[in-house]
Amino acid sequence: MKTQEQYVTRLQSPLGRVRGLGSAKGGTHHWWMQRVSSLALLPLTLWFTYGVATLAGAPYERVISWIAQPFHAVLLLLFIGIGFQHTASGLQVVIEDYVRPESKRKAYNLLQKAVCTVLALYAALAVLRIAV
Repeated sequence: MKTQEQYVTRLQSPLGRVRGLGSAKGGTHHWWMQRVSSLALLPLTLWFTYGVATLAGAPYERVISWIAQPFHAVLLLLFIGIGFQHTASGLQVVIEDYVRPESKRKAYNLLQKAVCTVLALYAALAVLRIAV
């Protein structure tokens, strides 16, 4: 006679159970990276907002000299890098949740990652050209 546990359907593969991974085979890494990046963005966004507010209406030369200061340039590069990484991660979740079939999902994910990478590089290059 079979026990009740033998009738339970398992949604996880035996290898997944051994590795401790969920059905997506990725564990919680993606979820944690979104939380870490959002925590990092919190003080950076406050700094950026304060900086932009203090420079409102300032002449072009003053804004350029503010960006050229090493402290502000480094924080701005961090803001750009973490911000675009967080954006790409969030867009990936939206694409994975709402785009079907799998081939379109992969193509859209590659496209959004490429666009985010190119835009982040352009932004970082602009800051570096001013700061260096």
